[in-house]
Parts: sequence; C-alpha cells; structure tokens
Amino acid sequence: MSPTPATHPTDRHRPTLAELERGVPFADRHIGPRPDELSRMLEVLGVDSLDSLADRALPAAIRDPEPVGGSLPAPAGEADMLAELRGLAARNTVTVPMIGLGYHGTRTPSVIRRNVLENPAWYTAYTPYQPEISQGRLEALLAFQTMVADLTGLPVAGASLLDEATAAAEAMTLLRRSGRSKSPRFVVDADTLPQTLDVLRTRAEPLGIELVVTDMSGGTLPEGEFFGALLSYPGASGRVADPAALITQAHERGALVAVAADLLALTLLTPPGELGADVAVGSTQRFGVPLGFGGPHAAYMSVGQKQARQLPGRLVGVSRDADGNYALRLALQTREQHIRREKATSNICTAQVLLAVMAACYGVHHGPDGLRQIAQRTHRMAAVLAAGLRTGGVELAHEHFFDTILARVPGRADAVVAAAHDAGIALRRISGDEVGVSTSEITTVAHLEAVWAAFGVSAGPVGELDAATPDALPAALGRTSEYLTHPTFHEYRSETALMRWLRRLADADLALDRTMIPLGSCTMKLNAAAEMEAVTWPQFCDLHPFAPEADTAGSREMITQLETWLADLTGYAAVSLQPNAGSQGELAGLLAIAAYHRSRGAHERDVCLIPASAHGTNAASAIMAGMRVVVVGTDAQGDVDLDDLRAKIAEHGERLSALMITYPSTHGVYEAQVRDVCGAVHEAGGQVYVDGANLNALVGVARPGAFGGDVSHLNLHKTFCIPHGGGGPGVGPVAVAEHLVPFLPGRSPREEGGVGPVSAAPHGSPGVLPISWAYLRMMGLEGLRRATLTAVAAANYVAKRLGEHYPVLYSGVDGSVAHECILDLRQITKDTGVTVDDVAKRLIDHGIHAPTMSFPVAGTLMVEPTESEDLPEIERFVQAMIAIRGEVDRVAAGEWPADDNPLRNAPHTAACLADDKWEHPYPRELAAYPAGGTLGVHDRKVWPPVRRIDGAHGDRNLVCSCPPPEAFA
Repeated sequence: MSPTPATHPTDRHRPTLAELERGVPFADRHIGPRPDELSRMLEVLGVDSLDSLADRALPAAIRDPEPVGGSLPAPAGEADMLAELRGLAARNTVTVPMIGLGYHGTRTPSVIRRNVLENPAWYTAYTPYQPEISQGRLEALLAFQTMVADLTGLPVAGASLLDEATAAAEAMTLLRRSGRSKSPRFVVDADTLPQTLDVLRTRAEPLGIELVVTDMSGGTLPEGEFFGALLSYPGASGRVADPAALITQAHERGALVAVAADLLALTLLTPPGELGADVAVGSTQRFGVPLGFGGPHAAYMSVGQKQARQLPGRLVGVSRDADGNYALRLALQTREQHIRREKATSNICTAQVLLAVMAACYGVHHGPDGLRQIAQRTHRMAAVLAAGLRTGGVELAHEHFFDTILARVPGRADAVVAAAHDAGIALRRISGDEVGVSTSEITTVAHLEAVWAAFGVSAGPVGELDAATPDALPAALGRTSEYLTHPTFHEYRSETALMRWLRRLADADLALDRTMIPLGSCTMKLNAAAEMEAVTWPQFCDLHPFAPEADTAGSREMITQLETWLADLTGYAAVSLQPNAGSQGELAGLLAIAAYHRSRGAHERDVCLIPASAHGTNAASAIMAGMRVVVVGTDAQGDVDLDDLRAKIAEHGERLSALMITYPSTHGVYEAQVRDVCGAVHEAGGQVYVDGANLNALVGVARPGAFGGDVSHLNLHKTFCIPHGGGGPGVGPVAVAEHLVPFLPGRSPREEGGVGPVSAAPHGSPGVLPISWAYLRMMGLEGLRRATLTAVAAANYVAKRLGEHYPVLYSGVDGSVAHECILDLRQITKDTGVTVDDVAKRLIDHGIHAPTMSFPVAGTLMVEPTESEDLPEIERFVQAMIAIRGEVDRVAAGEWPADDNPLRNAPHTAACLADDKWEHPYPRELAAYPAGGTLGVHDRKVWPPVRRIDGAHGDRNLVCSCPPPEAFA
C-alpha cells in the first residue's frame, strides 16, 4: 500500500522554490561541525545552543545586543558571489603594463600556477616552525635564498620580505645598527623609486633618522657624516651607472651601503656584492608573480657574512636530524619578536612565502640560461625601442639603461600617454614633458610599434633597426661571474621533472589539506576554493598598481566595499587596507596614535603600555613608532592587572601615549574588565590599541571599536580566510575611530601631519583581497556570528575533553575559554622530563600538526581548533593528546627511560623504523602507529621525511643556501 499524501516523504519538509534555488548556504560548507555534531559538543559543555554559550562565555559588557554590520549584504551563494565578482572584474581594463616603477609584466608558467599558486598543499601550509613536517617549503625557500644570493653576489639571503619599499626601510635600520657611525643621517639616491622614498620617510621619522635625498648622478656623495646610503641599480628613471665609486667613498667615510637592484637585470650586470655593497634589496615580482594591482610579491634582502645575524625576518638554514641526516629549519629563531620583544630591531614576523616559492620555482624552471635569455629579450626590446624613438627625433635622458627609458617630449607627455592607452598600452607620465617606458618579458615587437606610433614616430623595419642597434648597458658592467650553478637549477627544466619535484616537496609537508592545524593565535581555518578562484583572473592579477584610475574602477570598488564591511564589523569609522602584513598594521595604528597626539600639541606622549602576555610584535612595533615600552603585569587569571595598570598610568602621567592589548587576551580569555582597562587609559589622555589577532572570537558578537578601542589591526590571513601560504602572504588592515581617520596610512599629506604610506603599493596587497571579499559576501552577518560561536564551542570542547589530562591554564570567571585554550605541561615536564617539544613531535607520528608551543607561556601548548574543523577531526586530535598522556604516564611509571621513549624519539621516519638496529624499549609498531592504530593513523599515516632536527647545530653552522649534492649522500 502506498503512503498517504500526509506522510509522503516529498511532502513532509518540501522546501520552497526560492529555497531550492538558493541551495546549501556557504556557511554550512565553511563551518565544520554538522548540526548533530554541534549538539554533541554543546551537550558536553552543558549548554543547549550557541546563544547560551555566548551568554556564558562572553562578558555582557562587550557583547552587541544583536549582530551589527549593516553594510554587509545578505549572504550570496557561490555562483551568485562569483557572478558579482566577475561584474567587478569586468569594470577593470587590463592594458599592457609598460609603466615600470618596479612592477613589470611577467608570465607565470602554467606548471607553477597550477601546482603552487592554485594548490592547497602549498597555499594552506603554516609557517615552518615544525620543520620536520615542513621540509618541502623549506627546500623551496632555500632555493629562493640561493637564487637571490647568487644573483646579488652577496652570500646570505633571507626567506623574503614584504615588498621592495619596506625591504629598503629594513636595510636602512640594518645599516644603522650594524655600522659604527653615530650619525643619524641616511643618504638616498634621488633616482630611487618614489614609493620607496615615501616608505623610507614614514619609517625614518619616528626613529630619528634624517633622510638626505640627493642627486648622485655626478658620482659624489653629499658633505657631512652619515651612517649609510641607498643606491639604485638601475635607477627609477632607468639609468644604469656603476655604483662602485660611490660605495668606496661611503666606506672610506665610515658608512655602509645598500643597493636596490633589479634581480632580472643582475643576470646581465655585475652584481652589487662584487661592486662592494653591504646589502642588496629588491623585488622578485617579475620572476613569474602576477602584478596583482600591487601585491603580494616577495621582496628580497641579501647581506655579507658580517650582517648575517642582523637579517630581519626569516632565514632558512641547513642542519641535521637525530640520525645525522641533512635537514632544513628556520635558523636563528631567537631573533623572533616574541622573544626579543622591545629589544627587537624589526617587527617583521612573517614573510611572503607562497610568492617566494613561486619566484624560486620560476628560477628553477628557467635556469640560468633561461633567465639570461628573458633578460636579454627585455633589454633588447628597450634598446630597439629607444633607437626607434631617436630616429624620430625624440630625446632620451640616458645612454645606458636596462629596461626603462625616459623620453623628453616638451608639452606632449599627456598626448603620448593617451595615444598609447588608446592602443592598449599603459606608459608612465612623469611630468608634462617626460614619459617613462619600461619593457618586460611580455613585450612584443607589436608593442614597440604601438609605442612609436603614440610618440608620432615611424621607426622603419624593426629587423633593420635591431641589427643596427647595440646594447645599451655599460660594457664595463657586463656580468662575468656565474650564477645558479647548483643542480637544483638544472635538474627540473622539463615540465615533467618540475611537476614531480613540486609533488615531492608537497609530500614532505603537512598542510591544512591533510590535517587540522590547531595553532593558538593563528586561526588556521578553511580557505574555500570559491574564495580563491578570482585570484588568478586576469582582470585582477594583471593590473599594474599605478594604472590609470579609470582602468581600475572594479578593484577600487571591491576595496571600498571590503573596507566598509570591515569597519562595520569592528565598530570603527574607517579602515585602510594598505598594510601588507599584521606587523605593518600594528605599526600603522601606532603611527596614527602618535600623529594624533602631535596634532594636539602633545608631543611628549611617547609611552606605550603593553601587557606582559602580549604578542612580541606589539613591543617591536611600538619601538619602531618611536615610543617607549612599559610592561604591565598580568594577574593569576592571565588578565591585565588593573592595579599595576593604574600604577603605570599614574607613574607616566602626561607621557602616556597608548595601551596595546589583545582581545580576547593572548591567554585565550575574554577579560571581563576590558571596558575598565580602556576607560582608565582614556581618562589619562591615552589611546587604546586592540590587537586584532584574536578577532575570530569576536566577529558578529562584539566589536572592539564599540567596547573601548581607538584603533585595531586585523589579520585577513587569519580571521578573513586569506591562506597562510607557508608563512605569507598576509594582509593587516588598520581600523580606526573617527578622530584617527585623518591619520590612516597615506590618507593625509605628511606635511599636514599625516602618517605616509607603510607599504609600496597604494592598496597594499590587493591581489589577494578577493578572497576576504568573497568570504564576507558568502557568509553574511549571521554566518559570521555562527562561525565565531562555533570556534568558541570547539575551543571549549577541547578544553573540557582534555582538562582531566592536561591542566587548562587560564579561563574566564565562569570557567570558559574564548576561541583557544592553553594546556599546561610544566608539571609533566618537571615530573617526567617530557617536554612540549616531545609532545609536538609525537603528534607528527599521529599525522597531526602541533599546536602553538611555549607561547604565550613557556612549557605550554596553545590550541585553537577554529570553526571549520568537524567533530571527528577535533576528536582525532583529542584522542591523540589522550594517547600521548598515556605514554607520558608510562615514562612516569619507569616503564620507559626519560631519554629513550616514543615521545623523546619522535617523530619516527620510515627509514629509522626499517633500520636493522632497533634497540628502543618500545616496539616499532607503536612508534609508527600510536595507540595501535586505533586513531585512524593507519589510513592517514604521514611519514615525516626527517627525524627531530638539531636546532643548535644549525645556528652554530649557519648554511643558508643550497648545499652541494654530496650533502645528500
């Protein structure tokens, strides 16, 4: 008998046509726990809904009575979002970029685009702080360092910086601290990229550095003392001149020299190191990295051996593992800001790893011969272009150049630029009388002919002109030294070989595509494919950052929308997306506060209060902003000690500039008295900076701008889904209250009290902004709120499940944590000798990435599950930690020696398990498959390529470029 209509399955819960058309909401895909899983988690927590959890965990004083974010539209599905984004992209006009200014057309080899840029094995990886499961990206970064060191002629290169302008600023401060001169003056070549000059001014002023911008084309340095100099090679105008004499003069006068160099030009030109330079900086953008309207791109810095331990940022070094095998790691990690704090010389705590990997792969793909050929093509295009212009009577400013010519056309510059634009080519208008033209690997003969036509020149047959035109590089500067001689740059030239190399490297890593990465303070959440899709659309990725405004309307509208949404969600008046990393957002926020005080005549306000638990970059950023750091204590619950805060405020009185706090706290707790903290600072005339590192616990439920913050930086690579990329790219927009809006980076002219830019491109790193735009557009306000509270539920679930095995160090007044929890292993270590390192490395045997180690409290693990992990994966981590505790107990019982057990010997490689000599007191199977394989380890087994790495050996024997092949023997 057929069922009656009343009980037929198609009638019971039949959705409407509108609901069917909408499909499954994106939030249901982004948020990991299914409804029944979430119910089980909430049951463990003793609450019946996310709302009840919010009532319990969040202090009423900070909560919005209802979700606030009025500018954010109702959530769109994936297809509708992409259609809307295509509409914005269609409003951009992509022209042939011949503007130059450090940004050039390039071709991303398809094998690199698909296998790196579009591959979650690469873009979802975290910073390689666990080197045993990061050997792939470390090897790629070592290739990057080797490529840069070879091309610049300086032996030590870092693993990338944020952009060329900030790299030049880092070079300025490096020269100051490593030189002997006490002079505050820094000399800069007037022929430096204008955006670099702007960032140098921003960074120099609060540090008391006096910039002396001078024309050095005559070969002489200015009078007086100075601690360092920055030369450009080639210059912004395209001019190529030998800097050796200037470098010698500077050294004779006790100064050090940095050279901003075009890496592609160095395949043809004598490298800076051979000319005597102490430091070289620049960009690797033209090594296969799309323009992206200005970024992200990996900058480089290389130095001599004397400056190796002064390098800012990250440095990959060669060490050895427990079996004596070759292994890679981040070297000199004690330079990291969370250790050096107010003694830090830089606030850089990230890199542009994904882009550095792409640039390195470009070098590996083309090899030395291929790079030289690309450089020769680029230069010949410029030389023939110049010859054609000269035949038409156009005066050129320089005889010697690499890829950029400066043409003098009195009164005709606007007409020339307009005519070229009509032909689909963007040139650089320098003045009403001068036009700059730059060639690149994508320049064609047809482009040359279109440029000649724009200038009103008929150059004749190109072949004849080419045959009659000599190169335009100075003969004395021709490169004679070899580069990229290491086998890495010769063995992977076919696409098959490169594809397999990239697969081998990816298999040596552990990224979010294979496992949960439960890192406290780092929010490793889903980076959805739909969010990533637009990153490689030509209308976004092929825009030059200084293209005419009419050509970039779609991108600028997207940026404006994103800034508005972020301002609403955080409770601030305005947002600037220019800072291209969280550290730069911090600096921009503090510079805004300092400028605000100056505008009110309060020049004496220079004290920045920072809790002892704060992120280390906070203190470093305060120093860079010209402030004095005063540490405020924390109480037994990990909260800001109000009594100590009031005492420090009273002590420093009229000198108080700002308080920097992280909310929820760095300890993973919603501090109930945060309004009292903010109120005390405001009452004393100070400003409150709320670090947005933990914003994933606030979005949709509370807004820092509404509960006391004056300024915050946000991490789009954490809360708003831009992937970490192995340690970058990041975006760190700064959000401010109304009274600070004039002091956003670049918002007001410097001469009017403005701050100036903090990154090279006008909009920072807009190439990755479609990711965050798409995330917000698809989640909507209610989806964001759900995500926040699910993240809080996941953290509390972990704390509850593991609390009986590992003490949870801090919690709120009701026993709840925020979006992360700290597991205290200090007593375990004291009783058994088992350390946080041992636990972290044993998790590798379980196929799980370790939580954050020993931050903010030494001897602890900080765990953040995020909202996008489902219950089975969370439970897999929980069970692994319980199994590890069982092994700890066996050590404590004396069953295994403290120096020979599965924890101390972890991680275990396949090679060590296959060794005939197995002399450990535990079986091989337990080493390989913890808990007898009951945790799903068998079917998800990750074999680490190396055993535990000897960090001290690597720091004592600093090797920062690819070792010879015999090292692998």
